[in-house]
Amino acid sequence: MEDSEIDYAAVFRAGPSPTALLDGDFVIVAANDAYCRTSGRPPEETIGKPLFDLFPDDPSDPDSQGAHVLRSSVERVLKTGERDVVALLKYNLERPGRPGEFEERYWSEVAAPVFGPDGKVELVIHQVEEVTGFLQRLRRARGVVETGTRAELEAMESHIYARSQELQEFNERLQQAHEQQRKIAASLQEAVERQRRFVSDVSHDLRNPLTGLQLRLEEALSDPEVDVREVLHSVLRDAQRLNDLVSDLLELARLDAHKDAPCEPVDLGVQVEEELRRHAFKHRVLTCPDRGVVVRASRIRLSRLLANLLTNADRHAARRIRIIVEARGGEAVLEVLDDGSGIPPEERERIFERFHRSEEARRKDPGGTGLGLAIAREIAEAHGGRLYAAENPSGGARFVLRLPLADR
Repeated sequence: MEDSEIDYAAVFRAGPSPTALLDGDFVIVAANDAYCRTSGRPPEETIGKPLFDLFPDDPSDPDSQGAHVLRSSVERVLKTGERDVVALLKYNLERPGRPGEFEERYWSEVAAPVFGPDGKVELVIHQVEEVTGFLQRLRRARGVVETGTRAELEAMESHIYARSQELQEFNERLQQAHEQQRKIAASLQEAVERQRRFVSDVSHDLRNPLTGLQLRLEEALSDPEVDVREVLHSVLRDAQRLNDLVSDLLELARLDAHKDAPCEPVDLGVQVEEELRRHAFKHRVLTCPDRGVVVRASRIRLSRLLANLLTNADRHAARRIRIIVEARGGEAVLEVLDDGSGIPPEERERIFERFHRSEEARRKDPGGTGLGLAIAREIAEAHGGRLYAAENPSGGARFVLRLPLADR
């Protein structure tokens, strides 16, 4: 018989084991005849219904874990794409046509994934086998056997159910351990890849000024008529760039190592004013920061964060920079806005990646390291805060720093 002649729907309906197909929301999208017979409901009362609406937990049984165990099993399949087995499960069912009246039922369950064209789990095969009859026969046997044997059967029944529950709990712990190991492995892989990119980027950024130094010195040595002062100025610029890069790398190393810096109460508005006096800016800076917005921070690191934000704004502004400092909803909020070309929405996270530099940044500051914003964000996070790029209604870039207010 050719495959085209097989009615697979009929094969599914005639399957001897009660089987249903569930979607990601636990809705029964298909069920075979055995499943409907086992549930005591016709197909029209089964298909299209949420599984746990159709089969609720027994409210008269406070120890009932049936719905929880079954939901966990299906969720594991949806998450991992791997088959999951429940060895023995007590799941009382509501009697058809008699709402609120439940009867004791015992099941074993297998859940298996059905993958879609994209390779993701699209449906879950939910197959059950009822073992209620087996346990009931054990109970009936007690009435016809001698006392000693009846006690043995009773102990056997209790032992079977207890061991199956232990097996299920052990299986769930194994699943949790497997998921934890998978996350750890993924984190390690990500860390290795990040370290590889970091070493590559550092090597590239160190090579450029070193190569420039070498070329200029070789030129000075080979040409006796070269302007020595001009060469020295050029070498000094490259040395300053190397110093900036090394300083940034040392700060990142300290942040990565979670080395704490001494913290103290710092008035954010006053700190901004001090930072503005410390640096000369090409563009006009408009600011009227609130005083009394106090955070608990490392004064040195907070100064570094502010300097990086202000330098970045000065690099990209067209005419002016605006700074806002205020308390909002239990947080200290600093906003740095410029009137430059702005940051496209798709770039608002990438700009915080280490060594990431936009074309505009490379053009306006060829000697930059691409680490300033990354360091600023990591300093913010080290102080329990956030730093992000947000929409600027007036155009240009807008950076928002949020830090917890210091306890008074």
